[in-house]
Amino acid sequence: MTITQLQYVLAVAEHKNFTLAAEKCFVTQPTLSMQIQKIEEELNILIFDRSKKPIQLTDIGQKIVNQAKNIVNEADRIKDIVEQQKGFIGGEFRLGIIPTIMPTLLPMFLNNFIKKYPKVKLLIEELNTDEIIVKLKNGHLDAAIAATPLEDEKIKEIVLYFEPFVAYIPEHHASFQKEEIEVADLNLNEILLLQDGHCFRDGILNLCKNGSDIDQTNFQIQSGSFETLIKLADEGLGTTLLPYLHTLDLKDSDKLKLRNFKEPKPAREVSLIYPKSELKMQIIDAIRSTIAGVVKGAIVFQNVQIISPLQKKA
Repeated sequence: MTITQLQYVLAVAEHKNFTLAAEKCFVTQPTLSMQIQKIEEELNILIFDRSKKPIQLTDIGQKIVNQAKNIVNEADRIKDIVEQQKGFIGGEFRLGIIPTIMPTLLPMFLNNFIKKYPKVKLLIEELNTDEIIVKLKNGHLDAAIAATPLEDEKIKEIVLYFEPFVAYIPEHHASFQKEEIEVADLNLNEILLLQDGHCFRDGILNLCKNGSDIDQTNFQIQSGSFETLIKLADEGLGTTLLPYLHTLDLKDSDKLKLRNFKEPKPAREVSLIYPKSELKMQIIDAIRSTIAGVVKGAIVFQNVQIISPLQKKA
């Protein structure tokens, strides 16, 4: 059997369709089917149950797919070893970034990275954390930038920086008069939140759960953007919390409504995450060092309390 044949097997296992798998592998469907059949004949087993729709793995097929992932990863590692030996930092690199980090962090480092590493072709995709984890495990992302810790044994994390939560409190609110606030000052039932699927939303829920019991059924207003939440707060519909980097680009009039938390400031941990297969580490290190260089001046907070991005079970 060959590496290419194993790649075909992995494609069918993922897409559960021979035609779609062939398209993703840039071969004809008969060619892909014939190569998979050769493996099955060589091993004298069936990897796929073709009688089911969509196509399903057989029990032995699942074990073969698990091993095939390891073999394909190790084959890719040989290319990495050669490139690292040559000092080459280039090629295609697929990077996922969560929506609450993408608009602020990406403009800070992307131009510097492109200039320093012109041979790297970055393919950047905005995804939520759950989508990122799936794509990392399936080999469709090389790395991602997300809030951590994720507590996933198959994913490694390199902490990039700690980003404090900052409260946005309009003038009509009682806490507006305070110079700094505490978690106890927050009324979760009036905090405007991002929609489900955003880990920053889950971080706020976890932060406020530390102080009091809440009834999530009270949430009526949820939005997909911080800009909308700010406008709703200005209309008297509540308060909201923002990540620190997002506050740097606010208008001066809006910055007057920001309130920092007392120390230790609640913060999220932002990390570069990647599969434990550790492929393309030279590019991962290049991204890490580039980001470290640009955030060093913007993020100067030390005394922080990390709030988990994982949604806590009731």
